[in-house]
Amino acid sequence: METTSPWVALAREIGPKLAERAATHDADGSFVADAYRVFAGRRLFSMAIPKELGGGGASFAETCDTLRELAKFDASPALALSMHTHLVAATVWKHRHGKPGEALLRKVADGEIALVSTGASDWIDSNGTMKRVEGGYRVTARKIFGSGSPAAAMMLTSARCDGEVLHFAVPMSAQGVSIASDWDACGMRGTGSHTIALDDVFVPESAISVRRSAGKWDPSWSVVLTVAPPIYMAPYVGIAERAAELAFASARQNADVAHVPLLAGEVEVELAATRTAWRAMVASANEYDFAPALETANAQLVQKTLCARAAIATVEKAMQLAGGRGYFRPFGLERLLRDVHAAPYHALPEKRQHEFSGRIALGRDPITNQPS
Repeated sequence: METTSPWVALAREIGPKLAERAATHDADGSFVADAYRVFAGRRLFSMAIPKELGGGGASFAETCDTLRELAKFDASPALALSMHTHLVAATVWKHRHGKPGEALLRKVADGEIALVSTGASDWIDSNGTMKRVEGGYRVTARKIFGSGSPAAAMMLTSARCDGEVLHFAVPMSAQGVSIASDWDACGMRGTGSHTIALDDVFVPESAISVRRSAGKWDPSWSVVLTVAPPIYMAPYVGIAERAAELAFASARQNADVAHVPLLAGEVEVELAATRTAWRAMVASANEYDFAPALETANAQLVQKTLCARAAIATVEKAMQLAGGRGYFRPFGLERLLRDVHAAPYHALPEKRQHEFSGRIALGRDPITNQPS
């Protein structure tokens, strides 16, 4: 008999409350602050943190399934939560493999605080400048797509310094940190994915977590790209599943119309493809039991592209299956269609993934055309 994870059950319990304001947040582009308060109250920000560190002890697979389930009610808070959660997951991997990370995990669990990342938009090269000063650095940068930034307590980001890229954490309350409030997008409008500005922000030496050469592949990315894609793609799987549910319910009354079963079958195939690619990513993370490997990171990025393609196709086919009714905003499919089209913009966008994977296939370095 199949049992439901208590975290998935929690998502189903709080989901209707998220759904109540989903259309409002979508209409005015306001941040889903109400959902974040619910997440904090039900300790979803720390669900993936081991129990011995004060967290909820959710498995990697449970964490992904919870995000998928939340997205069926409102995709914006699910995606914003996933952006926080993939940072937590990467830190859980570090902790489990004897690397520094316990302090950050305890801080999140103790205060049920939210994190914000700009790592994907920075990618290998990063942006911004860091100048050495006594006791640390002064950072000036503009970091885009800071999902959840209006309610985040800490940002994990990076900047360039003397030919290196330095990764660090900085409190959102630090002097010189500000939010541009410029998120006005086609879909995922409630995520609060604003640009975050750092103007001469002091970062102590103790806050530096990773140092790597600028413009070169670093093994730390193999950890991030193994755990992050299945987490941030989980909401898009939930979107595809919800779109299919709505379309099937609408189409059953017209099941005898010649083309309707054909369209229903197309939705089923695309949804199966979405789930298959996503489940492969979840399995590759292997509950954090993996050694960083370029091959695994590359496979995750390939599956991410396949999952994004299939999720978009699922919702587009669902719109066709629902017919004219699906075009009306109150029905719910129109918002799902806009939201799912954010999937390709996550690391790596499709053409950048093609280039990355193509270089590896040809025996080259993933970032340059030099032999590997």
